[in-house]
Amino acid sequence: MMGRHMHIEQAQVWLIEFYPNVGSEIAKRRPGLVVSHDAIGRLPLKTVVPITDWKEQYEDYPWMVKVKHHSSNGLEKLSAIDCFQIKNLSHERFVEKLGKVDADLLQKVHTTIVKTLNPMYAIR
Repeated sequence: MMGRHMHIEQAQVWLIEFYPNVGSEIAKRRPGLVVSHDAIGRLPLKTVVPITDWKEQYEDYPWMVKVKHHSSNGLEKLSAIDCFQIKNLSHERFVEKLGKVDADLLQKVHTTIVKTLNPMYAIR
């Protein structure tokens, strides 16, 4: 299903091909959350944050947002949304839609992204 003409929307969770990566960038095929607004951008790109398996040490990392697995989001286990590794990716990297997160979790992710960019920023 990978391709340029898929309908990809904000708050959706997709299986995304992050490979090839460089250095410490997140790698391999894994879930990612679309955080960009649907009306932003003219290119076939979406802004995403990768999702990885939850580890207890992430409790101490303010850029990691814990997300429980649920049939609505398509995740299979307790996971972490890595707001530090925000990326703009081509539609060609999107493999399969897994689900969608609710508005509260999306807002938490947006707030975490802003705080990751600069802890002094505030969202009104």
